[in-house]
Amino acid sequence: MANTNFPLIFERSKEGRTSYSFPELDVPETDLDSEFEDMYVRQEAPDLPEISELEIMRHYTALSNRNYGVDSGFYPLGSCTMKYNPKINEDVARLPGFSHIHPLQDEKSVQGAMEMMYDLQQALGEITGMHKVSLQPSAGAQGEWTGLMMIRAYHEANGDYNRTQVVVPDSAHGTNPASAKVAGFDAVTVKTNEHGLVDLEDLKRVVTEETAALMLTNPNTLGLFETEILEMAEVIHGVGGKLYYDGANLNAIMGYTRPGDMGFDVVHLNLHKTFTGPHGGGGPGSGPVGVSDELAAFLPKPLLVKQDNEYRFNYDRPQSIGRVKPYYGNFGINLRAYTYIRTMGAEGLKKVSEYAVLNANYMMRKLEKEYVLPYPQHCKHEFVLSGKKQKKLGVRTLDIAKRLLDYGYHPPTIYFPLNVEEALMVEPTETEAKETLDGFVDTMLTISDEAKNDPELVQEAPHNTIVKRMDETTAARKPILRYQRENNNR
Repeated sequence: MANTNFPLIFERSKEGRTSYSFPELDVPETDLDSEFEDMYVRQEAPDLPEISELEIMRHYTALSNRNYGVDSGFYPLGSCTMKYNPKINEDVARLPGFSHIHPLQDEKSVQGAMEMMYDLQQALGEITGMHKVSLQPSAGAQGEWTGLMMIRAYHEANGDYNRTQVVVPDSAHGTNPASAKVAGFDAVTVKTNEHGLVDLEDLKRVVTEETAALMLTNPNTLGLFETEILEMAEVIHGVGGKLYYDGANLNAIMGYTRPGDMGFDVVHLNLHKTFTGPHGGGGPGSGPVGVSDELAAFLPKPLLVKQDNEYRFNYDRPQSIGRVKPYYGNFGINLRAYTYIRTMGAEGLKKVSEYAVLNANYMMRKLEKEYVLPYPQHCKHEFVLSGKKQKKLGVRTLDIAKRLLDYGYHPPTIYFPLNVEEALMVEPTETEAKETLDGFVDTMLTISDEAKNDPELVQEAPHNTIVKRMDETTAARKPILRYQRENNNR
């Protein structure tokens, strides 16, 4: 085990210490143009720390040991699918033929990379039941916006300028109504019924001739499969609207059903979630979008196509919504997803869904003994508990999450979805072993016992982490966003 007791002192500079010696100058010195020198050359030496290589290595290694990642522990972050990233993905991404190329190279010199991208488009189209796919969007939220812009372009191409509303369930990801707004639509809320599913009657009530689309996640944010999805598709299509699929939860249904078979017209996928690209820390992401045949003309350009056994980028797309990202998408993440799909194969991806659903239901049934389960039917890949029983004892869901840190676990998503009081959203993913699931379950049950017998212990958690609980109000209103050097106002 690595030594985590190395003191994290940020001011370590001592005059005269060095970690690297530059080689002697071996090219002739040149007098620079004075104007150039004034503009581009420092007049004073930079104020850099003087520190040994050993101290640098210990400092950053100690920092890394204080970090938490999916490679170091269980990460049950509901809705975010924080699962293991196979290392073969990293090996392939570092192959020189992929890592040493540039998007501005002539197409004939990167045919192999373009073939990979084309094959990935085809695979994602097959997995989702979509006619055409673009790899351009660089995140799920950008994929949402791209899909909605295509829906908007479709309606306007048909002379239908009155489609101003997008229907969004009250349990949707927060990016759904935000994306609708950015795309120029008004978000209209449809209610969730007592079973945690879209209320079909309320959907019929809110849908009008102004409805451009319904944005839906299936399984939904509560981890439940929308059993009336075909009826919903009929309602939306009946008024001329389109059905948009938020692909965040695709890892629960791969190999068993496809959004296209449910009646969806547009799909975005999170390759950094379902397809094992690295995830977290603000990126990197990839949110490809697939569409049905009648929306294909509006895909971002250029569109990668295969013609006469060669691959090329087609810019001649007059109805396209245009480019949504520089170059052609997040190539490295797309490559990792491609590697994952080829490694797993069709049967392997089906097993992903099976084990994700099995693990989630196993944990849910174990935890419903002590935590309120608002929707008791079988879940898919994730489930939502409520900590309102513990709240009556003075222990909030936030306290439970902080106490989990003392036991070495990353907390699940809390207080989301918003329509569940004191929500705890747990997603075990398919990659975790039964022993890991049991350990987390036992810890959650222990914390429930602590809430009954020693609530202050939970209320004051965490007790043994490097950083204790912060003042949430001050942190939100007066955040310190950059490092402030001692005795210096920089």
